[in-house]
Amino acid sequence: MSRAMQCQGCLPWGSWARLPRSLAGARGTRSVSVCAAAVPGELGSAGFGAAPCDSPSSCRGCVRYQGGSQESSAQPSSSRHGQSQMRSVAFSGAIKKHQKSLSAWFSHQPNEERQFGPSFSLDAVHVDPVIRESSLEEILKPSPDLTIQNQLQQPSRKVISLHNLFDVDACGRQVKNVVLYGTVGTGKSTLIKKMVVDWCHGRLPRFQLVIPFSCEDLSHSHAHVSLRRLITKKYQHLRDVVPVLEASNLSVLFILNGLERLNLDFRLAGTELCCDPNEPVPPSAIVVNLLRKYLLPEASIIVTTRPSAVRRVPGKYVGRYAEICGFSDTNLQKLYFQMRLSQPGCSGEESQERRSAEQENLVEMLSRNLERHNQITAACFLPSYCWLVCTTLHFLYFTRTVPPSQTLTGIYTSFLRLNFSGEVLDSTDPTHISMMKYVAKTVGKLAYEGVMSRKTCFSEEDLRQCFEVEMKTESELNLLEVFRSDVFRFFLSPCVQPGKEHTFVFTIPAMQEYLAALYVVLGEKKTLVQRVGKELSEVLGKVSEDVAVVVNIISKVLPLRFLPVLFNLLKIFPRYFSRVGGKDRDTIAHTMAEELFKEEDYYNDDVLDQINSSILGVEGPMRHPDEAPDDEVFELFPIFMGGILSRRNRAILEQLGCSIKNLAAFEIAKAMKKTVIRKGRRGLPPSELMDYLFFLHEFQNERFTAEAILSLRTVNLSSVKMTPLKCSVLASVMSTTCHEVEELNLTSCNLDSGSLRTLFPVLLRCKALHLQLNSLGSDACKEIRDLLLHDKCAVSSLRLANNPVGEQGARYLAEALAGNCSLTQLSLLHTSLGDPGAEAIAQHLAQNQHLQELNLGYNSLTDTAALRVVEVAKRHETLDKVHLYFNDISEDGKRALDSLRMDRDGVRALVFLTAGTDVSDYWSHILNVVQRNLPFWDRERVRQHLALLLQDLESSRSQTANPWRKAKFLRVESEVKKMLGKLQDGSL
Repeated sequence: MSRAMQCQGCLPWGSWARLPRSLAGARGTRSVSVCAAAVPGELGSAGFGAAPCDSPSSCRGCVRYQGGSQESSAQPSSSRHGQSQMRSVAFSGAIKKHQKSLSAWFSHQPNEERQFGPSFSLDAVHVDPVIRESSLEEILKPSPDLTIQNQLQQPSRKVISLHNLFDVDACGRQVKNVVLYGTVGTGKSTLIKKMVVDWCHGRLPRFQLVIPFSCEDLSHSHAHVSLRRLITKKYQHLRDVVPVLEASNLSVLFILNGLERLNLDFRLAGTELCCDPNEPVPPSAIVVNLLRKYLLPEASIIVTTRPSAVRRVPGKYVGRYAEICGFSDTNLQKLYFQMRLSQPGCSGEESQERRSAEQENLVEMLSRNLERHNQITAACFLPSYCWLVCTTLHFLYFTRTVPPSQTLTGIYTSFLRLNFSGEVLDSTDPTHISMMKYVAKTVGKLAYEGVMSRKTCFSEEDLRQCFEVEMKTESELNLLEVFRSDVFRFFLSPCVQPGKEHTFVFTIPAMQEYLAALYVVLGEKKTLVQRVGKELSEVLGKVSEDVAVVVNIISKVLPLRFLPVLFNLLKIFPRYFSRVGGKDRDTIAHTMAEELFKEEDYYNDDVLDQINSSILGVEGPMRHPDEAPDDEVFELFPIFMGGILSRRNRAILEQLGCSIKNLAAFEIAKAMKKTVIRKGRRGLPPSELMDYLFFLHEFQNERFTAEAILSLRTVNLSSVKMTPLKCSVLASVMSTTCHEVEELNLTSCNLDSGSLRTLFPVLLRCKALHLQLNSLGSDACKEIRDLLLHDKCAVSSLRLANNPVGEQGARYLAEALAGNCSLTQLSLLHTSLGDPGAEAIAQHLAQNQHLQELNLGYNSLTDTAALRVVEVAKRHETLDKVHLYFNDISEDGKRALDSLRMDRDGVRALVFLTAGTDVSDYWSHILNVVQRNLPFWDRERVRQHLALLLQDLESSRSQTANPWRKAKFLRVESEVKKMLGKLQDGSL
């Protein structure tokens, strides 16, 4: 074996910025292969036996092996006989059945595809990552510092497509063995699945038979088995083909996916030679002899592996090394997003026109953010992160309902399962620590310390402190080496901010908070005393039974009465430590509460808007490089802590080797009741309250959520952009109880008719409902009508001010008034009713028996409509106040309305600031309404109305001789003049 092959570590320990070359692929765009949707009818009707074979056959007796490639010196005399065998019905039928079976299996998408969005087949949505030809020398050679600049300046290597991996090499030799390697998340498994599906559909004619094997599956089999039995055991349809596999001239491709799972020994002393497909040997021996070309030498083999395991196959057995470089070009990233987000089923049940517009807008915003070369561009270098981005956007924009499986924590947990699936970090290490467990202990520590210090950029010294300080054994150093080679780039990437090129950030910002949460919940955050105490407790617990037997024997022979006493004291220690260890649960709950209700984060955007901004960017001018950055916010950290404790996420993490016991989750939830629920009762700002509701949704503990919601009598979410997801979260969380809500404030929340349908069960239980400033039109009023006519409706106060209700919307609301029994206050201020809308309300108002106050201000009502409403109100049993200010009412109309008396007519009309020769008792209320709504009203029209009010005040003041009343008039006039002045100079 060459000296290069004997090298056990190619990375210098002194620099964390020096990583394998596989992490620094150039961003070339040449020879990029993009696989889009295939039409089944294009596969052709020709028989499988007619498929051409591009690789030349070679005579077994005249083959020279060099570097896994072969030179043919003679054409086999039996080629025609082999072709005739391929045309036989039995062979063709067996292989077609094999193709059908493989296609069904490899086209099957994982549960996450169906769970977090519409299911896509590989034929429908697939973009091939960039593949570059490599060599063993490049793999072993240390790479330059991992920075974005070095990635761009590296000389580009030859780009090669998946279908050309077995072309002749630079020396003209036919390649038989290919090693395809890439770090975690670059898309190795997906690429192999696409390759198999292409062959099944006739798009890989070079090979007449493809036989894929999972090295993970082979690693679990310890019994001896022959190659023939191994193939027929996995693929029964090939039982008639396998016996003649060696004798025939079939172009066969073996796919060995995940070679890092196998411990291969290419020494003759370790793995004996085997050329008989019928001889039972260990599965690893079959793989070794296939790669040696001692078993089925004519077969082609493609091996996928992580970079750390590339050297397990000696270079002399490899014809070509190829590295998967991911989406190293932003054009590939854009293409993936466009294909993925433009699928017909992506946006649920929305109309086609609205769906297309929203999808196009998402793709456009995402493309602009990628063009800015933000951190997301570096993250989407990995295809798996592109999947995470699309899944998160689907969750944010197209989620109409949120079943328990639909949580943000669930997306990130499933994302990690898709990429790690319980893999051990190093199959040669005796500890067999899972990759995810290692990440939680090391990267999680880095993430947690960053969250606690409000830091997102990490220097090499920070990395050394978290990864290298506690390294004590050779095994730990080897594990660290494998991690740096295979996994490091998945979680950390070079920072793209100017001046910070030699620092690292988490590839996806939210991943830092997820791993920090996992680090805490797993109990990895321990003091030195806790770690030592736990180890000592475990040791004493293991030996206690043996010591008990020995002490009992000695105490019977010798009168040493202090021995049992000493032993009982030793037994007390584990029990005492378990009680002290229980304090960890309180610490976790306390940390969760402190981070969830940090006052310095109270007035930030809610976490869902923060995630949206991190993906799509923030529209507007770019920040100047010299401008001080905003403080880092880590509001997802406590939410992820709660989400990780949910039963479903704990089950997935168990598969990844990160065990969280049921008892631990129960004790943490119990401790949280003392902290989280108590602090949640305090009045929270709207965005912080939305975060709290989202935390309860992520926690997925119905009993805990019900107790927390019972303490919320008032829910104020004003100015929170209530997307369909947020509405679903609010409805889901509030549905855990049936108690009445005193007040629900959804002012200026971008609601529509769909939002009201989602929130319908919640709205039914609200006494005071604020829906101002939401652009609610006639469709929404139809939903409100159904709400008010429901027999369980508890709404007593409804505010719909500053919504485009219109005439048709007024008709729906009038129908609701006629049949409703709970409503006492209705505000339709500035809702574009006009005279027809007011007339519709007046017609149905007489049928209502409970309304007490009606606001029809600023609706362009004339004298006729205003007097019609007042006439109906006079006959109403309970209605005693009608707001009609800022309408087009003439002086005659004003005098008619001024003549109304509460004691005589039973109703008061609020029209002007005056009431005859006195100031109206409601003048301050009217001016306050104007001041609050001025940003949403036509300023010129408001100015005209204020001028009319001022004239009316001056006229009424001149008609009274009472000095007290004159003083009141002057005070009100000064307030109106002050408001007019501010309105003219723009300060109001």
